[in-house]
Amino acid sequence: MIAAIKPAGSNTRGLLAYLYGPGRHDEHTDPHIVAGFAMLGMPDPGRDPDATLTQLARHLDAPVHLRNSEFGKKVTDHVWHCPVRTAPEDRHLSDTEWADIAQRIVEAAGIAPPGDDLGCRWIAVRHADDHIHILATTVREDGRRPKLHDSGIRVGDACRQIETDYGLRQLKKGDRTAGRRPTQAEMHKAERLGWDQTSRDWLQDRIHAAIPHASNTEELLAYLQADGIAVKPRRGPSGDLLGYAIGRPGDLNKNGEQIFHPGGKIAPDLTLPKLKARLETTAPEEHPTARRDQPATPWHQATDALDTLHQGMADDAHIQAHITALGDLIEATAQKAPVHLHSELRAASRAFARAQRSQIRAENQAAHTLRKAARDIAHTATGPDASALATLLATLVWATIVATRWHEAKNHAHQTEAARQTLHHLQTAADRALTPVVDSLATRQPSDQARRTLAHDVRAAVPDHADRILTDPAWPALATVLADAEAGGHKPHQLLKEAATQRELTTARQPARVLITRIQHTSRNPAPNPRAEAARSRSTMAPAPSAHQARNRQPATAPPTPAEQRHRRR
Repeated sequence: MIAAIKPAGSNTRGLLAYLYGPGRHDEHTDPHIVAGFAMLGMPDPGRDPDATLTQLARHLDAPVHLRNSEFGKKVTDHVWHCPVRTAPEDRHLSDTEWADIAQRIVEAAGIAPPGDDLGCRWIAVRHADDHIHILATTVREDGRRPKLHDSGIRVGDACRQIETDYGLRQLKKGDRTAGRRPTQAEMHKAERLGWDQTSRDWLQDRIHAAIPHASNTEELLAYLQADGIAVKPRRGPSGDLLGYAIGRPGDLNKNGEQIFHPGGKIAPDLTLPKLKARLETTAPEEHPTARRDQPATPWHQATDALDTLHQGMADDAHIQAHITALGDLIEATAQKAPVHLHSELRAASRAFARAQRSQIRAENQAAHTLRKAARDIAHTATGPDASALATLLATLVWATIVATRWHEAKNHAHQTEAARQTLHHLQTAADRALTPVVDSLATRQPSDQARRTLAHDVRAAVPDHADRILTDPAWPALATVLADAEAGGHKPHQLLKEAATQRELTTARQPARVLITRIQHTSRNPAPNPRAEAARSRSTMAPAPSAHQARNRQPATAPPTPAEQRHRRR
């Protein structure tokens, strides 16, 4: 059940005309009052042919007119409107049931507190099977205004209890971190102008897309302005930024003027103070990540940053900061990924925007490394190679699983659901990115003898998952990766154990594919070999062979692979 409190209005008669009218598409049938502040003597134009809308409006507005005549400052925002709708799969409720629901909602909102005979005047009009409209005038019988602060939270809590009592579909409890629902006017305007999104939703996406590119709020506003978005900063006498509002091009009011939306009205996490805390952090001392023998690309650096996601996450404030930065990294990846992955990654980023914020205040300083990784990807001019992208996407999948589990443990219902939606899109993108990599690796798989030796390493390193790994269609490709890593001086057994530690395999749908990305990333540089380094040093000091020695040197045969050598030793 959804109870959507609308912005305060000033025209009681106008709203009644809509409630008792045919609707925009003749969808209103049998409009009538099912409940009210005093049903006795209440004029109901839907059931009484002698009653008029004007009479009903005057009846409801009487305390407002009395207050306005006694006080110099008139009340003009007195119309409280709250449609209440059941889910499509819910049963149709009777008028008596709707009357009880309306009474419970106005009591929860503070319109008519229980046992208070001097509350506001209100009615509930039903003109369809699945919903009612509650209309109230927010001046009490004693001339005071009702206390409606946080009424939306209280009404939401009442709806959750009503769902339980009436056996209706159970919705998740609100936590005050959701963005504002689009109004009917915003949705109709978007439809009229041919827009896929309302202005506030469109602007929210643009701000989230700009965040990875900026290191402070001034850069963020400059980036938005360069993108064609109308920006209206609010500054103090010193020139310091005190606030901001932005507008969508073409979103004009009736006077042809640009409409601006403050950041906090677009989404709760887009206020200026929250953006400053999120962006303007100083770099901490760098802690070691993966060893890099050669310069790492931003894509590898992002994977390294995700690998250290759990380091130093001593409390919830640190975890929340990393989850927020994870959303920035998903957005940056979506912007720079190949075209065939754009739709899934953009859907993932849009879904994760809800999972990024909770009531827990983030210690943003803790996530500097991850946020820097997102910024480096956003600023890179070159795209990733297939292997690096597949590895990053697989790591993003695992990081999102970790975020989902944390939200679930904290009973963050909305964030958990958003993270699960994100996970679905990321897994689809990761599968698409990895498929050509796996196919290429499978074409040069090692010999049967070498694969048997590597299979022995799998059973020794990850015995609990060995059967699933060796029967995974991607096992030949994993064998290739292990053989390549061994040729580079790495130990397959050790690589497998490290990979299984970094990403648990119980929840992995295809464990061999998960291990491919992990081991490719870890083993991308040759392992240090002191004996080889010593031999190389000696070779540079030894005299060059004579021409006679070179001519009599026997042609070399292809040496056996390390895995084949180990098999022979056995």
